[in-house]
Parts: sequence; structure tokens; C-alpha cells
Amino acid sequence: MRIATKFLATLLITGAVASATTLVTVNGKAITQEEVDNELMQATQGRFNQVPQDKQAQFRQQVLQQLIGKELIYEDAKKQGVLKSKEYKEELQKLEERIKKELAIQVWQKKLLDSVKVSEKEAKEYYNKNKEEFNEKESVHARHILVKTEQEAKKIIAKLKSLSGEKLKSEFERLAREKSTGPSGPKGGDLGYFARGQMVPAFNDKVFSMKKGEVTTEPVKTQFGYHVIYVEDKKDASTRSFDEVKPFIEQRLKREKFKNVMKEKMDALQKKAVIK
Repeated sequence: MRIATKFLATLLITGAVASATTLVTVNGKAITQEEVDNELMQATQGRFNQVPQDKQAQFRQQVLQQLIGKELIYEDAKKQGVLKSKEYKEELQKLEERIKKELAIQVWQKKLLDSVKVSEKEAKEYYNKNKEEFNEKESVHARHILVKTEQEAKKIIAKLKSLSGEKLKSEFERLAREKSTGPSGPKGGDLGYFARGQMVPAFNDKVFSMKKGEVTTEPVKTQFGYHVIYVEDKKDASTRSFDEVKPFIEQRLKREKFKNVMKEKMDALQKKAVIK
């Protein structure tokens, strides 16, 4: 059992099972990647992608173990005749009634929401009045290789010195996966896009002074270690166009309208109802 657990943990950390449907079977019952993902999204209220990368694998492993535990308990409960017991049947009936009511409410609300419409004119008016909401700061898409010593960083810089273009990017990603001690290492050191001020001062100051396609000529020291930085792309400060943000605006206005429609509907229902 311990060997299997360690093996599963290794697979989850390396992402080797990311594309697989079945992660593990418990007495023939498959536990899938989708089930784990659903549990993670519920536990984090849909914000699992915001969990630090170095914690995601740990959370995945915990959820997988919980699902395994549930299957083991459920199988044992069936063997003990729990599903045939009076207590189980009574609680199941109560649960079914609650689910029926909740599901009916959800479908009713969805139909009401679907009936709410937002016109092109309304969306454009909102955009013109709230353009500052769609301002985007100057940003950089960077990669980095984090190592413990300045000497290690200088050796990496020396290996990259003669390269440029796609060869430079490819070799940088390879070295990041091989040598970086940071959580972004397995992703080729990719930090994605970030705005000025989001990184620690020394890193921030250096990366925003660099050009697209450039690698640091000297290691950048921070409290985390020594960084070799590669700037993959740069974006100037800008305002997103109406076409880009139109779906977002429509959804926002639709939710606001829905609140009003919902209130009117509830007021009308209460007037008709007999509430003592």
C-alpha cells in the first residue's frame, strides 16, 4: 500500500497522469482525473488555479486519497447492510426531497436568467463610461532559472551567451527544467505575464529594463537565490478594446438586471402567496 501511495504521489507531482482518464482503481471502481478536478474546484470554490504551483500536487494527492477512502468505506458499508437499513432509507428519502427542491430552484433561476437580455447599446454605454476599468498595465512575459549560488547562475549564462531566437528560448527552457529549483522549473521556468511591482524589487527592476528575447548577462540576486532571466514578450500599457471585453460586460450587466428581475418576481410571488 505504501509503495502504491508513493508511486501515485510521484505521478501526480510530475504531471504524468494529467491526460489520463483513470488515476487509480479501488476494488475495480475507477477514480478519474475529472473526479479529482471536480473535488478540487469545489474545495477551492473554483479557484484551484490560483493555488501556488508547489501546493497543487500536494492538494491533488490529498483529494485522491480522500476519494480512495470514500470508496473503501462505501464498499464496507454495503457489505454490512447499511444500504438496506431503516436509518439509511429514511435519510436517503430526506436527501432526495432536498435535492428535488434545490434542482427545481436552480432550473427555475436559469430559465429566468436566460430570459434577461443585454443590448449592444447598453454594453457600449457601459464601456464608454468605465474605460478605466479595462486599462492594462505594462506587463512582461518572463522565464527564469533559479539556483542557489552565483557561480551556478554564471555557468548557465555562459551556456546561453552564443544563442538567440528560438534556439535561445528552447535551450533556456531545457536548462530551467533541468537546473531550476523554483516551482516554475518543470514548466521551463515560465512565470507568465505579470505587471510592474508584482515581483520582488531586484527581479522587477531588472526584468522591466530588459528587451524582448534578451537574457540577463549577470545573475540577479534575491532572497530566494540567484536568477537567470529570459524575457519572452513585453506589452505596453493599453486599454482593451470593446470587442475584447464585450462578453465580460454583457455578463456583468446581465447579472445586475437579473437581480432586479428576481426581486420583482419574488415580490409578485409573495403578494399572491398566503404567508401566515
